[in-house]
Amino acid sequence: MQRLKTRPQFQAALAGGTVSRTAHFALHRLTLTQPADTPLAPAEQVGPAPSQEQALFGLFDVWLGAMVPKRWARRAVTRNAIKRQIYNVSERFGDRLPVAAHVVRLRTTFDRQQFISATSEHLKLAVRQELEQLFERATRPPTPEARA
Repeated sequence: MQRLKTRPQFQAALAGGTVSRTAHFALHRLTLTQPADTPLAPAEQVGPAPSQEQALFGLFDVWLGAMVPKRWARRAVTRNAIKRQIYNVSERFGDRLPVAAHVVRLRTTFDRQQFISATSEHLKLAVRQELEQLFERATRPPTPEARA
């Protein structure tokens, strides 16, 4: 699993669309297409040229990034703890995620009245459970009703 590093990579993955949501997190995905094995001259190429977004990801692999805005987690220690949880939980689901660029985005704050400490075990457990739910929904195959 590769990590997103540049702003254009994050922007491209966010533009791909939301595939899963929980109360605090959203998972965005940009599906990557398999590059051709033999490089062809532009005139010999069949089909459309690779999109600019595809060119941002050099390897045909699962990519992951984490966005924890200061707006939703004011303390740096909390933002870092949430990002660590995102990357740790994603490792468990890495083999089930499709080849795509994924971004996990914190979309609302965790209540500071309920989670007083910035890195309490209670907060870590809540974040982990919600992330497992997020990835479980994202890796579940679509139901026939959802495709219709």
